[in-house]
Amino acid sequence: MSTTRAAERKAARIAEPAHFQPHIQGLRAIAVLLVVVYHFWPGRLSGGYIGVDIFFVISGYLITGQLARELHRSGRIALPAFWAKRARRLLPAALVVLIFATVATLVFLPLSGMVASLREILAATFYVENWALAASSVDYLAAGDETMVQHYWSLSLEEQFYIFWPLLLLGAVWLGAKYFAERKWTFLLAVVVGVSILSLVTSVVYTATNPAEAYFVTFTRIWEFGVGAILALLPRLRPRGAVFTNILGFGGVFVILACSYLYDASTPFPGYAALLPVLATAAVLVSDRRERWFDIGTALSGRPQRFVGDISYSLYLWHWPLIVIAPYVPWWGLSTAHRLALFAACFVLAWLTAKLVEDPARTWTYLTTRRPRTTYAWVVGSMALSVVLVAGVFAIQNPRYEAAATELAQITENPPECFGAAVSEGCDNPELADVIIPSPGFGNADEPDRDECFVQLNGSEVVACEFGSSDTAAPRVALIGDSHAYQYVEAMIDLADTNGWALTTYLKGACPWTTADVGGPSAAFTDSCAQFRSNLADELDEAEPYDAIFTAGLAATPIVADDPVEAAAAGYAEAWTTQAGGAPVVTIVDNPDLLDDPNKCLRTSDAADCAVDRGDVLAETDPLALAAEQTGATLLDFTDTFCSADECAVVISGANVYRDQDHLTVTFAGTMAPYIGDALEAAISR
Repeated sequence: MSTTRAAERKAARIAEPAHFQPHIQGLRAIAVLLVVVYHFWPGRLSGGYIGVDIFFVISGYLITGQLARELHRSGRIALPAFWAKRARRLLPAALVVLIFATVATLVFLPLSGMVASLREILAATFYVENWALAASSVDYLAAGDETMVQHYWSLSLEEQFYIFWPLLLLGAVWLGAKYFAERKWTFLLAVVVGVSILSLVTSVVYTATNPAEAYFVTFTRIWEFGVGAILALLPRLRPRGAVFTNILGFGGVFVILACSYLYDASTPFPGYAALLPVLATAAVLVSDRRERWFDIGTALSGRPQRFVGDISYSLYLWHWPLIVIAPYVPWWGLSTAHRLALFAACFVLAWLTAKLVEDPARTWTYLTTRRPRTTYAWVVGSMALSVVLVAGVFAIQNPRYEAAATELAQITENPPECFGAAVSEGCDNPELADVIIPSPGFGNADEPDRDECFVQLNGSEVVACEFGSSDTAAPRVALIGDSHAYQYVEAMIDLADTNGWALTTYLKGACPWTTADVGGPSAAFTDSCAQFRSNLADELDEAEPYDAIFTAGLAATPIVADDPVEAAAAGYAEAWTTQAGGAPVVTIVDNPDLLDDPNKCLRTSDAADCAVDRGDVLAETDPLALAAEQTGATLLDFTDTFCSADECAVVISGANVYRDQDHLTVTFAGTMAPYIGDALEAAISR
């Protein structure tokens, strides 16, 4: 047999898998249900996020198989036709949900979320949402912000795969034919394996050093598509016999479900942890035996499973926007009953979208019978429509946004009597009984505007920002700490301007001023925090001594110790006594740490109904208070202002207290400024 004929037979085997394999629809059903259940009930299925990885493997398998068959038949890939087909398959339903999200931004979402929401809708429109999220994921101050299109990150990544993957295969076959003759298919496989291994190694390293960004970027996920691609290029990797096939298939399903239950937010992902669900998916893909009722292929190919698989794309598109807007819809929210109703609504919307949008668009004669450029023109027009809608919503909302910001600035400049923390003096202003400033729709936007002074999670450089007096004789005051110190930065700047202080700030996310070992989301962060604190100690040692230092920190900061509270207190005390240069320290008991952003509740309910149980949100012992007791530092305690004996309020004497679940609004922090100022003035005078 000639080597040419052998090569042709080898290439032909690539086309052996059927174009439609019913069990894959069942696998899609598992993937989408994992994601949807995870988003609706994250506490019940903490690792359901692996569903997107299942989709990546399936896409790599199907797309590579399709492209390889075309390469075998014609020796080329009709790239314009391929891309046009993918556009007709994916864009129509995605555009429908994007239009819904744009309108919902106008109707339901608070003004504070307008900018982020519209920006991400544009990113999703052009399939770069994963990179937009990667860019914002390193911003500690943006953590927790949610838009209706965040889930488009995985769709964006898939679209990027569809663009460059056929180019990679085409280039590999061309090079293989030119330099390796009949072994071009072997060369193609080697390229795919090599790219996949490189991506896996990058994923492991990047996940260890920068997990937030690693989750979204394209190159840490390519290997997952590559695993599916390898299966398509090696049809011999199929189990033989009923027993082995079913063990492999059902075992794969079991591993997928186990990972979805055992993995959680602390699992380093994608990285090496993604190997289990990815390889389990590969095991299920190659196990399609359907000869008896108990075979794995039969179990995954039933009508219910295939129905969910058929609508899986639309189901994925619809579920997240409904979850995000639910808390902002009057009289709705996310109670158990409402979650179940929304869960059912997702399936109805998905079925309607698949029936009325997905399927007709895929076979629309006007596009399928014309050259691909007609589809491209339609794609450009569709994206332009999305851009126009976004621009329209911005034109409507931006004047309202600016008006709300102006109104807030005017009120906080001349606050009403007994406003906010001023109520701690025992005064009462009945006119503030039904007032909420800033409004719940604008509360999330009431944050400090000094990002340049705030070191992000993985940064270790010390950034010293200076405010207030430049007089060399002015009292020198420092503000040091994490984001719970940063929340007071505007109040401290006002105090510096008013009292003639020279203010210097040293601030880093999740990294308080302590010598204790701080834990965190990754090894990269813990290293950066340790390095930052070392650099800060050097900075304070070299700086001209301060007359007073104000510091604050999150009471629940994770400390690596058998007794975290005692270790944290000891770390604070050591830092203050060895690094302050003799300057008196003023600190503050941390504010309550809520379970969710109260502005969602305030949008639909009375302030009294949004109060939370004191025991659920207050630290039993704040290590800052212990450290103050040990060192003699001045301690400010507003606990009785935040909370009664049983509950902690989210609106205090007309002031909206929180901009998210644990950070104070600039407005409320400003009402605390007189008390902080008095304590610092007393410390300076000593």
